[in-house]
Amino acid sequence: MANTNTKLIIVESPAKARTVERFLGKGYKVEASQGHIRDLPKSQLGVDVADDFAMKYITIRGRGEILAKIRKEAKAASKVYLATDPDREGEAISWHLAEILGIDPKSSCRIEFHEVTSKAVKNAIKGARAVDMDRVDAQQARRALDRLVGYEISPLLWAKVRKGLSAGRVQSVATAMVVRREQEIDAFIPEEFWDVHGLAQLPTQKGKKLTAQISLSALDAKKCELTSEAEAKSAAKRMEKAKLSVTTLKNGEKRKNPAPPFTTSSLQQEASRKLNFTTLRTMQVVQSLYEGVDLKKEGTQGLVTYIRTDSVRVSEESVAAARKLIPERFGADYLPEKPNAYKGRQNAQDAHEAIRPTDVNRTPESVKESLTREQYMLYRLIYNRFISSQMTPALYQTITMELSGDGVTARYYGEHKAFQGFTVIYEEDSDDETGVKDTQLPQLAVGDKVEVSDIESIQHFTQPPARYTEASLVRALEEKGIGRPSTYAPTITTILARGYVAREKKRLFPTELGKTTTALMEQYFSRIVDTDFTAEMESDLDKVADGSMDWKDVLRTFYPPFEKCLRVAEEQMEKIEIKDEESDVVCEQCGAKMVYKRGRFGKFLACPNFPECRNTKPILKYIDAPCPKCGARLLEKTSHKNRRFYGCEKYPECDFVSWEMPVAQKCEKCGSYMVLKRQHGGKASYLCANETCRHRVDAPQEEEE
Repeated sequence: MANTNTKLIIVESPAKARTVERFLGKGYKVEASQGHIRDLPKSQLGVDVADDFAMKYITIRGRGEILAKIRKEAKAASKVYLATDPDREGEAISWHLAEILGIDPKSSCRIEFHEVTSKAVKNAIKGARAVDMDRVDAQQARRALDRLVGYEISPLLWAKVRKGLSAGRVQSVATAMVVRREQEIDAFIPEEFWDVHGLAQLPTQKGKKLTAQISLSALDAKKCELTSEAEAKSAAKRMEKAKLSVTTLKNGEKRKNPAPPFTTSSLQQEASRKLNFTTLRTMQVVQSLYEGVDLKKEGTQGLVTYIRTDSVRVSEESVAAARKLIPERFGADYLPEKPNAYKGRQNAQDAHEAIRPTDVNRTPESVKESLTREQYMLYRLIYNRFISSQMTPALYQTITMELSGDGVTARYYGEHKAFQGFTVIYEEDSDDETGVKDTQLPQLAVGDKVEVSDIESIQHFTQPPARYTEASLVRALEEKGIGRPSTYAPTITTILARGYVAREKKRLFPTELGKTTTALMEQYFSRIVDTDFTAEMESDLDKVADGSMDWKDVLRTFYPPFEKCLRVAEEQMEKIEIKDEESDVVCEQCGAKMVYKRGRFGKFLACPNFPECRNTKPILKYIDAPCPKCGARLLEKTSHKNRRFYGCEKYPECDFVSWEMPVAQKCEKCGSYMVLKRQHGGKASYLCANETCRHRVDAPQEEEE
């Protein structure tokens, strides 16, 4: 007999289900759908182009048991609430569940909460609403577009290039962006230029001296643009002979404002720069923080708000909490008169808040013992960024000074942080750090003579654009309006897994496969890899979501020209053979030079004489340091959770392992081995591995590079 007093809530993840059920207690049952229950079939297109793009949905294989359990609980419940994630994908999952369970989607069956807290969940139940069919239709349109592009182009690539390849509406554009950046680098012609500068000992407060770099800026009142060694040496000689004195001096003040709270994109970028996380790892870790962590004193709690967002807006309640905490922890000077407000990007969806802590009283230190190392690092990043966003600016005293004499003009600029402001807790990193070093400012007056020594001329060359990192590619995708917060990580993961793009020292570069595939896509499907066209499609999906455009119209506009391209490609595309990259490793079974192949778990070595010879080998990466335990060579390895570590090549005979990279240099104090440690901005040092010593020395310049 049905228990008419029990209400059923369906969420997506089991972790969230456990957290929510604990909040609600008796009278509620919480089940997890574990993502989508229904989808288009894998074995066929599933979009009937002839029948006005009718979608054929089936129960996903392996989900029958989950669905049977949900059906049973729904039948026994007095009310069913659909509490899937608060985005288009979650809205679509709720609609599919409503269809399967026979729930009227127009009834008050849909609830959404943006943080997994007791208050948010209970308020969501009070505000139950109908399923938003506009958001559902936007997801259906995206799914149909992705299926049409993927399932219609991929077989062509299998037949003409290599089996197992795929095309995708967003992944093909992302690959093309990496390929085009490489083409820019290849086409770049560096131009030579020279700088001339020297050092001066300038007086500061309390009689101390500042060693300042003075840069040549003009000769005979003309801007200095030196393009050859001869010009640079001539200019350096003039600077050596010139009697320089201060001709202009300007003291000023500069304010640096805090950055807004995190969006999905900015979190992925900053976690890459500060924590060295991939976009995928960032999303995996932050998902666990959102769904709930078992805190030793409070039970399971969601620590951060919803994690797929491009909004920088935060609730008034959270701002008030931050403003209460700031003067208590840092002092009244760190609290601005009015709350800081931030403006989001023009095409940002404002349905969700920015990513912030659900409770500012849960400081990173107070919950550290309940978190994994990676959870703690990411939570601290999110927490500090949010608190800093409501703090006062940092203030800098600046000085700009011109020194002139004998037709030579030189320049000095310096800045000193006079008030820390928000930087006391957080400072944003950048992909291209070019900041000015904080220093004491010189105390000079117009007319003061300045002696410049150690004058040297330095050759430079203009640099090509940098290769993308995962962080800068996410930023570029966001700026161009390609994809949405939920698509960045899977897009980058896919193009790496398919072998279109490779990663080396955080930089992304296209493989031969990526270049060839992009060239074919540009020739036959130019609109699919056109950034403007893809951004326009995203804009159309936004219009569907806000109810101003019919989702079928998006498909009716897209498909006819796409189908024409498809027919041309089928007739004209020629078969291309991409040769595997040869290694210098000899196959011990048949003597051939082995080639690099890419499989599910990354690159490996294989014999080119397959299928006659099926020999394969893992790629071993040795580091330049001996095993501290037995003296054998050390290997760089990857754990099951994709974390890098270092182990002895003689394992299991020798069981030495280390998360940090050992180096050849021994500790000068205790003789133990040392490990490489990296700080922000690339600064590197060697740290003694002996816990009772921990002696630290600066690492050589090449380690920083």
